[in-house]
Amino acid sequence: MEAPPAWLSAFRYRIGALRSLTLRGWLSLRSRGLAATWRRFLERRALARQPLPALASRLVFPAAEGLPPLPAPERPLASIVVPVYNQLALTLGCLRALAASGDATPFEVIVVDDASGDDSPHVLPRVPGLRYHRNADNLGFIGACNAGAALARGEFLVFLNNDTTVQPGWLDALLDTFRRHPDTGLAGSRLVYPDGRLQEAGGIVFRDGSCWSYGRFDEPEHPRYSHVREADYCSGAALAIRRALFERLGGFDHHYAPAYYEDTDLAMRVRQAGLKLRYQPASLVVHHEGASAGTDPGRGMKAHQRSNREKFLARWRDELAGHPAADADPHRAARRHSRHRVLVLDACTPTPDRDSGSVRMTAVLRLLLEEGCSVAFLPENQAHDGDCTRALQALGVEAWWQPALGTLPDWLRRHGPELDMVIASRHYVLAPVLPLLRTYAPQARLVFDTVDLHYLRERREAELAGDQARLRAAERTRRAELALVAAADETWVVSPVEAELLRREAPKARVRVLSNILEMPAHEVPDWDGRAGLLFVGSYRHPPNVDAAVWMAEEVLPYLRGHDAGLMLHLVGPDAPPRVQALGELPGVRVHGFVPNLQPLLDGCRLSVAPLRYGAGVKGKINQALAHGLPVVATSCAIEGMHLVPGEDVLVADDAGGLAAAILRAYDDPALWRRLSAAGRENTRRHFSPEAARAVLRESLAELPPRRR
Repeated sequence: MEAPPAWLSAFRYRIGALRSLTLRGWLSLRSRGLAATWRRFLERRALARQPLPALASRLVFPAAEGLPPLPAPERPLASIVVPVYNQLALTLGCLRALAASGDATPFEVIVVDDASGDDSPHVLPRVPGLRYHRNADNLGFIGACNAGAALARGEFLVFLNNDTTVQPGWLDALLDTFRRHPDTGLAGSRLVYPDGRLQEAGGIVFRDGSCWSYGRFDEPEHPRYSHVREADYCSGAALAIRRALFERLGGFDHHYAPAYYEDTDLAMRVRQAGLKLRYQPASLVVHHEGASAGTDPGRGMKAHQRSNREKFLARWRDELAGHPAADADPHRAARRHSRHRVLVLDACTPTPDRDSGSVRMTAVLRLLLEEGCSVAFLPENQAHDGDCTRALQALGVEAWWQPALGTLPDWLRRHGPELDMVIASRHYVLAPVLPLLRTYAPQARLVFDTVDLHYLRERREAELAGDQARLRAAERTRRAELALVAAADETWVVSPVEAELLRREAPKARVRVLSNILEMPAHEVPDWDGRAGLLFVGSYRHPPNVDAAVWMAEEVLPYLRGHDAGLMLHLVGPDAPPRVQALGELPGVRVHGFVPNLQPLLDGCRLSVAPLRYGAGVKGKINQALAHGLPVVATSCAIEGMHLVPGEDVLVADDAGGLAAAILRAYDDPALWRRLSAAGRENTRRHFSPEAARAVLRESLAELPPRRR
């Protein structure tokens, strides 16, 4: 089908966005009431308007006073090697910043004095905690670095120029790259100028052996430069590598003595060893470029840059044949390590500590990255959501926000031709954007991620309430979702029940089941003994959870309290409306609100309850409890599509008395409790593991054509 013209796509997008906002506002008023709806509107508006403070205003430069005391741990995790030649003032400034960084990582600092002729040999040995080593002869940058590495005791070597000012937390973030991404062989910091401009966000190596500091002179916190990303090399001004790997590779190669291209050559050898290089933007280092070696390529140390480029090219010519040409677009060149370029659209930035949909989305993003994709994420509210956005960036997701995003039509006009796949979650997110995607990214495979079939949930809610207006709204949602299923190249649902429903409603559609995704906890499950109480977890922005909490507290709990007057119901979850908060006044009910760490409740309560009377999709609250070995008593609606066998994996009842009886049965029978606990964990491992989801994603990605280079 021919794509509509650009002006028409933009017009349809704006009209569709307005229509979607209006309908969602009306549904929210019906379900949540005026106060809750208005509060949500104000929260979203405030978030979207919250600007990021300028980086330059946040840079820290310690005062130039005295000799800074440095840590001297018996077992350092990191050995920071600082090669110096003269420039004592620069070196002391570097050491002061290290002393003031506040990093939790135990580190030692080794200064290698390369036969300085200034006061360095008289002053530096007096710095408390510093390991000072002086070369008898000037060995050059490479020789000094290798000499420092030979003295190191830490698991990690961190090479740091003396013309740098590290920022608080830089080392913790740099080493965290290796923990989060175990295939990392070398990691480099984000380098900025003292005035806050970006100096380097990882490096690009071109086919002719020339190099480029990606992002040079650009806005340092632009979304392009704010996420962990593979790089061709990382500047030796601030990089980390495991000491064992550095030694196995023979250190910096003296072939490039005295300096330049030694870091690029090391990067090629790290990659040759089967490991990856990553740029870590959370590790922020101010580099006073040129302060120690100058900037004139025809004089001093810089003069070796040109000759060493020829040496580098001669050594790596075959490998460099697959690199981009020197005139290639740098943004495309920076993503050359990815298999596919994927855009993910959702209503907001995932908050995995608050709702199960966010847990699933975060896991999907992680799996896409692990499958070698370059992933851009655009939230509908177009806001930087603080720590939640930074969490995506730490995974490696290119999260976009305003003002860098600009208008969505303009963003897609610029970036749409690069996309291989677009995943749009929720019908109200995809519907307005669909014309833009077909205009600016017609080549991209369009995946409609339903999250759950909204019309099914809305219909069940309306039937429970006997509300004809809501029934009509549910039918409108049904038509909208089915239209998107027909328009998309592929549709994801979270349960086989919904897949079967779509096969009847839209028999020509390509439908895959990509359900909830959970990592199995590694710790041993506490036994029945010592546990007490019932646990219900859910975000109360979701109307089915409000209804379930009220029904459980007001109609089911009285049966239970009649049997055991000490039994407690724990209601956990953010955004509880007054109706749920008031339940805390009932005997046996405790309303916790948002709980950042659920582990004590999951390990301490005896049962999890899921008394949902309507809804759709797969319930994360059940997945979470079962994964932690906490048996579940639920309604039929709650376990729909979860491969759970009533009586074997969970206990099920749909009326208040039956639910109470099932709860008491599991609560008081240790043998039954243990059987349910073991069966629930096995169900989660079989159907909701990352590997189960990975198989589905691989099927989708396998249908994409090879990425255009």
